[in-house]
Amino acid sequence: MASTELEKKPSQAIDPADEPSVEWGWHGGFPKATQIAGWFSVFACLIMLVGNHQGIISGGGQFKTEDMWLIIIAAGLAVGLLIDLRRRKTAWRR
Repeated sequence: MASTELEKKPSQAIDPADEPSVEWGWHGGFPKATQIAGWFSVFACLIMLVGNHQGIISGGGQFKTEDMWLIIIAAGLAVGLLIDLRRRKTAWRR
């Protein structure tokens, strides 16, 4: 006859020696700090367009490769941050 006792599973599937934070249950991130640092980086990239080089914004009259890189990186960061905001906003719906 089969036993009516339930078999107990190990309480932790991950060994705390491998990941010490498992012991107290924290695997999170810093969403506010990530957003703040990200938007600061976007601002820093765009403010570098005005500097000691002769780009289109600084009065050089022509578009330089470094201007293009700064704009592309800032736009990429901004898109990533907006996607992250949208993902966090709708995460509870899954």
